[in-house]
Amino acid sequence: MSRVLPPTPSALLALRRRVTLAASTTQPGQGDNPEAAPVSAAEARAAAATGAAHPAVARGVRTLGGRLEALTIPRRAADPHDVVIDVEFCGLCHSDVHAARGEWGNRVLPLVPGHEIVGRVAAVGSAVTAHAVGDRVGVGVVVASCRECDACLRGQEMFCEAGSVGTYGAWDRFHAERTQGGYATSVVVAEDFVLRVPGSLDPAAVAPLLCAGITTYSPLRKAGVGPGDRVAVAGLGGLGHLAVKLAVAMGAEVTVVTTNPAKAADAAALGASGVLLSTDAGAMAAAAGRFHVVVDAIAAEHDVNVLLRALRPGGSLLQVGLPPAGVEEVDASLLVRNGLSLVGSKIGGIPETQEMLDFCAEHGVGTSIELVDAEGLDEAWDRMVAGDVRYRFVLDAATLA
Repeated sequence: MSRVLPPTPSALLALRRRVTLAASTTQPGQGDNPEAAPVSAAEARAAAATGAAHPAVARGVRTLGGRLEALTIPRRAADPHDVVIDVEFCGLCHSDVHAARGEWGNRVLPLVPGHEIVGRVAAVGSAVTAHAVGDRVGVGVVVASCRECDACLRGQEMFCEAGSVGTYGAWDRFHAERTQGGYATSVVVAEDFVLRVPGSLDPAAVAPLLCAGITTYSPLRKAGVGPGDRVAVAGLGGLGHLAVKLAVAMGAEVTVVTTNPAKAADAAALGASGVLLSTDAGAMAAAAGRFHVVVDAIAAEHDVNVLLRALRPGGSLLQVGLPPAGVEEVDASLLVRNGLSLVGSKIGGIPETQEMLDFCAEHGVGTSIELVDAEGLDEAWDRMVAGDVRYRFVLDAATLA
């Protein structure tokens, strides 16, 4: 009997290359995202209301780093548990810019961004019970998860052990399609990932709450912020201004930490009791040990240890900003000597996001926004990168055409 010899290293390498190539050409969601035949926005919205597969008029990029273009994309028919949403508003998140400009790696194109979506229910699947046609609803950063793992059962779908499905640019294994976001006339989402928008809230100002709002609400709530607490918010931008509003609504005394003394008026208008200049070494030294909680919403490089020193023993620094190069080296001795906590936060699950919306309705909290039309999206993105917005841009989807 002849002996079977093992493959040579070169043959094994060639085999692995062939297997890798085969996997790369058959992996679900690879290749270009489909486009649909052009239609008017009115035709797209009418088709969405049927609940059948339909086109959506959208804005997206065909090349990474390119300008936003008018697109027509296909939307799936509503399955028994799906909700078809006629989009009214979609917040502009800095994540949209990172994704569309290739700053977070390659993307399947064309790509339609947008994960801060508010609209009216246009149609529902046959088994939907949570929402009805005409309801105002919202969709945030996640549109699906396994619903079975420990994280999902705890209501933390963003930590799904099998992988959560993002609202755009993600492979939706449940529907065998790649997700496209809310810069569009419609979206189709499973009912258990659709949120109820309280009627007392301005729907345009709700949109950024579905990302920036829950990103700041969740760690503040987990930290137990309430009356008698002193909270510092570092960085008065899209995240920071909502952290101020939410902490004030929770009953805390809030101070804004900034490098810019001109922001004192804005801080006061948002409900803050004072401003602390991080460039004033004397003022920062005097503030040492003062705060129960510090919210770090700074997106630029900075020394986080300066903020840690402002915490009283047992205090918590809530890290919600994400500088491009990451957070500078943390002095562990500050944490150990003073029993401090350094806490990260990644949005929130569906139950907590609904809780946040209800809290905002009860306390009259909304995002400070600037509405933009579809033709102004590129300019709004450029201004957002430059920090020229108070405090979030929101697309008026009625201007899509």
